[in-house]
Amino acid sequence: MTSKKRGRPVAVGEALDGYLARSGLARRVGQARIIPDWPGLVGPQIAAVATPESVTPDGVLFVRVTTSAWMNELQLMTPDIMARINAGRGPGRITTIRWLLSR
Repeated sequence: MTSKKRGRPVAVGEALDGYLARSGLARRVGQARIIPDWPGLVGPQIAAVATPESVTPDGVLFVRVTTSAWMNELQLMTPDIMARINAGRGPGRITTIRWLLSR
């Protein structure tokens, strides 16, 4: 029988953060958090007409938009939206937003 050396107890969140950092997944998890955080990041008016779909490993966020008029408006607002999305985020920054028209 082998004996394992045990250290101090660690909170689950702390252990998970350590694992994500060691495995290199922290960046991807940070990117994925943008999808559920979207309404809080962009506000209810934009969230009502634009739904994030996915984020690529290189930081491209794909967002589905309800109308072409809103898509044009959001393209003009992209720098402001990018600043809100990336504010205070360590790993998992978004580099580009691709607006996609719903069909």
